[in-house]
Amino acid sequence: MTTRLEHRVAAHYGREGLLEAILSGLREAGADPERPDPEALAPVDEFHTAGRLMTLKALRKMPLRPGMHVLDAGSGIGGTARMLAREHGCRVTGIDLTPEYVAVAETLSRRMGLADTCEFRVGSATDLPFDDAAFDAAVTFHVAMNIEDRQRFYGGLSRVLKPGAPLCVFDVMKGPAPGMAFPVPWAETGATSFLKTPAETRSLLENVGLAVTSEESVRDEAVAYFEAQFRKIEENGGPPPVGLHLLTGANAPEKFANYMSALKAHRIDPVIMIAERR
Repeated sequence: MTTRLEHRVAAHYGREGLLEAILSGLREAGADPERPDPEALAPVDEFHTAGRLMTLKALRKMPLRPGMHVLDAGSGIGGTARMLAREHGCRVTGIDLTPEYVAVAETLSRRMGLADTCEFRVGSATDLPFDDAAFDAAVTFHVAMNIEDRQRFYGGLSRVLKPGAPLCVFDVMKGPAPGMAFPVPWAETGATSFLKTPAETRSLLENVGLAVTSEESVRDEAVAYFEAQFRKIEENGGPPPVGLHLLTGANAPEKFANYMSALKAHRIDPVIMIAERR
């Protein structure tokens, strides 16, 4: 059952006409919207810090093998799931609160010939509709920031993983400096933002039977990435035809400016953690 908070989070991410906006952007960029290329889609497909660069980095930390069944909790429009399928030979089940995201994920996956290996459904990451020990691995990228009941979220992930299965958590975490200016890409106000420190996150994961095996802050890389993106936007007089502004709405410039300020001030810290189901 979806909670009131989850309705607010889904409404924050939902965008009417999102699929057509992406397909139109692909046409403007000279790409084929009927057979989208992963590289052409990447600027909008990877809705997390530093995009495809960090998707590749995070997945390299996991012991992935062809044929593994992977859960993508908070799968967005499916970029990470499709990378798992295309480049690692995995079968992926994605779940996301936002119906528009799931519809776009299904359409793009079908057009890329990945409908048989990427399945998406609308649902809550804190109420996973899967059997115990159903998955060989799981990923969750930039999802927990909107989840207040972190114990329930991580507990559910632990439950559906097989013993010894890896989990990759890539989230914006609370940094050592105080304060936060809104809006940011994941929240219009503090009412739907629930950041935890890396230490708090490790403790929560350990408490539900997940042993953290590695942890890496990618803050410096994120600052460099966004500085480069801002330069490109300034040089080109606006954002590219395909980009995260299609997902973040009219106030996208303010959201990303606040995000960059928080990064530089170390109020936030994007961290990749790998854990293993005991």
